[in-house]
Amino acid sequence: MILRRSGFALGVALSALCYSGAILAQNDEDLMGITKPVSLAPFDFSAAACDAPEGLERSLVFFQDNDRQFMQGVRFGLEKAAQKRGLAFSVNLANDEARKMVDEVDKAVASHVGALVVAPIDASGMAHSLRSAIRSGTYVGTVVPPPAVTILNAPQYLTGEVLAKAASDYIAKELGGNANVVLLTHDSLEFLSPRFTAMRDVLGKLPGATIVADISPSPVNVEGGYEMMKLILLAHPKIDVVLGADTVVIGALRALREAGVASPKQFLGGIDGEPDALAELNTPESPYKVTVSLASPVFGYALGHFAADWLEGKQVPQAMDILPRAVNASNLKSYEKEVKNPAAIFDSPQMRDRYLKFYGSICFRTRSQFLDYPWSSDR
Repeated sequence: MILRRSGFALGVALSALCYSGAILAQNDEDLMGITKPVSLAPFDFSAAACDAPEGLERSLVFFQDNDRQFMQGVRFGLEKAAQKRGLAFSVNLANDEARKMVDEVDKAVASHVGALVVAPIDASGMAHSLRSAIRSGTYVGTVVPPPAVTILNAPQYLTGEVLAKAASDYIAKELGGNANVVLLTHDSLEFLSPRFTAMRDVLGKLPGATIVADISPSPVNVEGGYEMMKLILLAHPKIDVVLGADTVVIGALRALREAGVASPKQFLGGIDGEPDALAELNTPESPYKVTVSLASPVFGYALGHFAADWLEGKQVPQAMDILPRAVNASNLKSYEKEVKNPAAIFDSPQMRDRYLKFYGSICFRTRSQFLDYPWSSDR
C-alpha cells in the first residue's frame, strides 16, 4: 500500500500500519492526502496539543445540500456547538445546485473562513475545492464523501442490516412469512450502497419475502418517494413492506394513503430518524414501524466541536461513525429527549459512546494526513 505523499521515507509495511498521527506536513504542495485505505487507531481525547492555523476567522459555515429534515438536524447540532464554543455560525443552502455549492465554498476559503462542514451534492466536483480549503488550513468536515479533515460516516452495512432485521422479524411474526417488499435506494451516493446490500442479504434469507421493486427515486426526497410509489402501485397494488431513507419512505406512505391502500398491518421503515418518521411512530394505526436513527443533531454537534478544537490547535479525529439505533414506539420518548440536547450527549463519555465512534488523529500541522478516499469502518 502506498501513500501519495512526497518528502517522506516510510520504512514500514503499510498493510500493518495503524495510523497514529506522527507525520508532519513539509509544505503546502505536499498536502496530497491519504488516498489508500489505512487502519486508524481510536481517537484519543487527551492527545497533546498541536499548532493553530493563523489568519483565519473563528467562524463555521455549514454548506447544506438541501433542506430535508436530516440536514436540518445537522444544522441544529452545528449551531449549538458554535454557540458553546464562540464561533460565528452561518448556513449556505445550495438547494441541490452542485455548481453553486462549489462556488460558495471557494468564496468562503478566499475570505478566510475558519471551518466548513459540507454535505456535498457532487462529491467529485467538490473535491478540488475541499483540498484547497484543507491546504489553506481551514477545517473541513464532510457528511460521508471525501476529502475532509474529519469524515462523518456510519457503518452502512450495519445500518441497513438493523432496519432489514426489524422488517424480517415483522414479516415472520405478523405476516406469516410472506411479503411484497419495496426497496427505495439511493443510487446517486455510492457510499450508501452497503446499506441496501444488507437489506437484500437479510431479506434474501426469508423465502416468502419478494422484492417487487428495487429502485432509486429521483430526487431522493419526499416528493421523489411519493412519485415513485405511485408508479410502483400501478404494477403492484399490494405492498406489505417499504424500506429506504426516511425522506423517501414518508413520501411513499403519502402515496399509499392517497391510493387508499395504507394499513397498520404494513411495515414501513426508514433510516435517518427524521422528525416526520418519528411523528409517524407516535401516530395510532400508522404503518410506520421503525426508523433507524443516525442522530444528525449529535454528529452535527460533534463536527462543530471539532471545528473549534482545530482552530485552537488541538487534535481532532480523521473520521467518525454515527452508530445506528432502531427507534420504535416503545423507545421514542427517551430517544427524543436525548437528541434535543446534543451537548449533554457529547459531554458525557458514556452517552457519547452510544452514539459515536472516533478514529485517527489530525491537526493543522499534520493536515497532510487528511483522508482522500471513501472511508468506512465497514472495510
